[in-house]
Amino acid sequence: MTARHRPLKIIVATGESGGHIFPALSFLEALREKEKDLDALLVLPASCLKDKINLEAYRVEYLPICSIKPKLNRKNIGALFKFFKGTLMSFLLLAGFRPDLVVGFGGINSVPLLVFAWLFRIRTMIHEQNVHPGRANRLLMRFADRVAISFDQTRDFIRIDPDKLIFTGNPVRRELKRVEKNEALSFLGLEPDKFTLLVMGGSQGSRSINQGLLAAVSSIPQKDRFQIIHLSGREDYLKVRESYRGLNISAKVFDFLKPVHYAYSASDLVLSRSGAITVTEIMQFALPAILIPYPYAYQHQLNNARILEKKGCACIINDADLDKEILAEKLKGFLDDRQALSSMRSGYRGMKIEDSGVRLANAAIALARY
Repeated sequence: MTARHRPLKIIVATGESGGHIFPALSFLEALREKEKDLDALLVLPASCLKDKINLEAYRVEYLPICSIKPKLNRKNIGALFKFFKGTLMSFLLLAGFRPDLVVGFGGINSVPLLVFAWLFRIRTMIHEQNVHPGRANRLLMRFADRVAISFDQTRDFIRIDPDKLIFTGNPVRRELKRVEKNEALSFLGLEPDKFTLLVMGGSQGSRSINQGLLAAVSSIPQKDRFQIIHLSGREDYLKVRESYRGLNISAKVFDFLKPVHYAYSASDLVLSRSGAITVTEIMQFALPAILIPYPYAYQHQLNNARILEKKGCACIINDADLDKEILAEKLKGFLDDRQALSSMRSGYRGMKIEDSGVRLANAAIALARY
């Protein structure tokens, strides 16, 4: 009789945003299919979007760690206390779970777990979603056994042993499948013969995009020619919805849309931030884009946006230039030039990276079983 194969034990740690959590969940989905005897623990910040994401199928632990800014005030003193508490909890989690591998998807939450794993000689891997790595992953690269990157251009921003690097792409949620356009429009209650614009500001929305878009569309004549799907975020939801009523524009406003593949499939053009997962999803659906990179965080989003701009798939407007004249002119131009949209779609040929979740799962299994 052969001995029973020991379960593969993996801890997956992510930051608080959807841009960290969604690829981690996609990775876990692929890992479950590859490794039937799997014991996985997902570690999230207590401040994550757990009310927006279905986590019932996962074993989850929450840590109180949050971002710390270099300012001496009550909020940051509290954040520092939470960091030390989360660090102690990370040590206890690692000692109790005893994983074969720890995989980090960025964010300060993953730092203590990866560092303790390195100290205990537990194998480690990190996945970087952005073109330009974030602070946490830049620190952790020196401790990781493998560094998985989503864009080949990331190699220009890091200096580590090339043998550590693997190119996997960004794992995309399985449910993000293209739907026939008329079916998607019908699902959202939209008309089939109008130009459809999708507006997004990331998983939590963007006030500057919300305000800039409303100002821009108010100045466009013939408002009956287009309709809008607007993912506003929770804080601006009521205000954005009421603003459209005042402007007499056909719009479907959501604070957050779980079946977002319907919005992607229904749209002719997307106006969006350029977080790594958003850019990957836009690539998945080959959508012409106007990208407004978040102006902070070491210009990560600007570098992401330039990937699509160089391929002719997107144009970039700086957040500081998000006034109604520039954006309104762009929107009017696309309304009158459908050929330009067709040309932008053609730029996506060859850009889509297939089976990123499977690639990442294979790399994790190989490293854990090595």
